[in-house]
This record gives sequence, structure tokens and C-alpha cells, in this order.
Amino acid sequence: MSDANDLPVDEAERTRLRRWRLALGEAAAEPLADCSLDRAQLDIDAALTALYDPDGPGGLRRGGSGKSSPKVARWLGDIRKYFPSQVVQVMQRDALERLNLKSMLLQPEMLESVQPDVHLVASLISLSGVIPAETKDTARHVVRKVVDELKKRLEEPMRSAVTGALNRAVRNNRPRHAEIDWNRTIRANLRHWQEEYRSIIPQRLIGYGRKAQRSQRDIILCIDQSGSMAASVVYSSIFGAVMASLPAVKTHLVVFDTAVVDMTEQLDDPVDLLFGVQLGGGTDINRAVGYCQGLIREPGNTIMVLISDLYEGGVEKNLLQRAAELVESGVQVITLLALSDEGRPSYDAQLAAKLAALGVPSFACSPDQFPGLMAAAIRKEDITLWAARQGIVTERARER
Repeated sequence: MSDANDLPVDEAERTRLRRWRLALGEAAAEPLADCSLDRAQLDIDAALTALYDPDGPGGLRRGGSGKSSPKVARWLGDIRKYFPSQVVQVMQRDALERLNLKSMLLQPEMLESVQPDVHLVASLISLSGVIPAETKDTARHVVRKVVDELKKRLEEPMRSAVTGALNRAVRNNRPRHAEIDWNRTIRANLRHWQEEYRSIIPQRLIGYGRKAQRSQRDIILCIDQSGSMAASVVYSSIFGAVMASLPAVKTHLVVFDTAVVDMTEQLDDPVDLLFGVQLGGGTDINRAVGYCQGLIREPGNTIMVLISDLYEGGVEKNLLQRAAELVESGVQVITLLALSDEGRPSYDAQLAAKLAALGVPSFACSPDQFPGLMAAAIRKEDITLWAARQGIVTERARER
């Protein structure tokens, strides 16, 4: 549709009215009868009506969504034809959630028509136990496609951020020029200040390390697999796989509901890992954190990231005691209330505030921000200050 600002006044007004007609649906057809829709606009109107007036004559719910539902397959094709990718994903999500059309994901021909995205992957994971045998190959192909696309976008930033931070965590006493840590070099050579030249003549150069000979950091990702955390599980699995491929990092990935499952051995293939996750169920954060405590070898070199909305079904008092013990021992503990692009999440604000008071920063983080967060943690920066520089409001800052 043309931009109304580029059209003559009368045509611009008609364009504006047509947009209102599409937004308001069939109910506005009579009041806005003067702004008739062309064929393409009528098709767009039909696609919108099918979803947002599902019980009407052209609705998706009318006629069902069982195995013989060509209406749904045709609708999936129509929305991809008339709407941009981001809008298609929103409409598919609405169809799945509002109309309970998850049965369409159990049919190969329909699954092939769906625009793949993180939310579709989450739906397929939640349905993995009931997906028919004839659909499983298609489902894995869809998940593989999304995972590969996300890895292509996120792998290099993650790898660069973590490797760069690790290199700067190791000191080199014979650095090349590009490896010199000027701040530390200047501080170490202040006594060599030459007043007549108004400069320092360094006697000792301090540089960043070139390569780690062994694991410099142990990273534990502890992920809540309740249904509300579905997108976070997808992103965490991909980041975990990337970090597991870095020789200077020892990565553990643990998922939990009321039980705890260590998925570290499956980090080499995020798709297998995701199909091993059981989304939904209760939540026992205390039990999961207790398991992760048993994985810690060197507290001072360990970063533990708890990814959860903190709706605890276990014993909160014991969870807070474990968190305090971890912080006291030197472990860097961070709580991510979500690792997704979905905006401000729903979470237990009271428990988040209690953790923040113990020195456990609690905030939501987008996938694009996560590499920077891990780099800051590896450098042992103040994570609350790092978050503030990113424009992220942590739970402690919110309380103030």
C-alpha cells in the first residue's frame, strides 16, 4: 500500500480510510462504504478476518482444524504473501495461542507452510512427545533451520566477546605493541615519570594474554524449562553450544522443572538438546541451584547464570541460603529473568529483590546483549554497572 504522505489529498484520505477499514474489519464496511478495497486488499481483509473473527463465515475456527483443514494451510500461504515476515510471525503466534491450532503443527504439509521462528520452535519442543512419526523429520528440519539462522546471527558476537574477555583476563609480560594493556603499564611505571619530557618511560610492559592453556572460566547455565521460559530455553541452548566449543571455557548446561537434568553432554548439537527438553511442569529452583553447587570446582573462576522467572515451587528459604553461600564463596551469580526479545517479562519481583540484596543481579536480557554480559562477567566487572550502561534496569536499581 502506498505511503499516504506521497499521495494527493483526496487519495491520501481514501488510503487512510482503507487502512481504518482493514483495521476495524467487516463491522466498518458500511460506515466506510466510500473507500472500496481492491482485490489484494480484500484478500488481506479475508486473512485478518479468518484469524481475528474466527467464528465468522471465513473464520479459521469454523470448519475445525483437524487433518482435513485446507483452510488453515491456505491461510498460512496467504499471510506469507501479503504481510512482512515479522507480522507473519505475530499472526502465526496468535493463531497458535488464541485459537489453539497447535494440531496444525502435527501435520507435515502444514508445518512446511509455517514461517519458522523461535516461538514456533518452542511450540514444537512442547509438542515433541506427541508429534506423529511422519511429522518428526519435518519438525526437526524446521527446528534446525531456526537454530542455524540464530547461530549465524549470534555465534560470532558470542565467540568474539568471550574470547576477547578471556585474553584480557590473562597477563603477558612480553607483549607485542597491539597487546599492551596501557592502563596497567602506566600504573606499574608511575615512578619512572620524567618531568623534563612530561612522560613516563616504562621499564616494564604489561600486556593481554595471547591464548589460554587451560579452562580459565567455568560457566554454568541453569535454565528453568517451565512453559513461560520457552524462548529463553532456545536462546540459552544456542549460546551454551557456542561457549562449549571454546577451549578456554568449561560450560555446563542444566535444565530443570521439579526435576533436574544435566544436558552438558548434548551441547555439541543444540537441536538434539532442544528435543531433549520437556517444556512445562512445576519449578524447583532450589533443587536446581543445589545441583549446580555440586558442579563447582573453583568458585573464584565460576560464573553461574540462573535463567528463570523465579516463580519458585520449592523452598524459597533454602534457595536464598544457597545463593548467599555461592556469593560468599566467590562465585559470580547472575539471574536472568528472561533471555529473549519479548520485552519486560512476568516474574516474582519479591524473590528477585531478595536475591539482589544478596548480591545476585537480577534483570531481563536480550539475546543481542548476552555476549556482552558474559564478557563483563569474565572480566569480573560489576554487573549492575554494566547493565546500567546498557540501559537495563536491574532489580536493585528498580527498588531504589
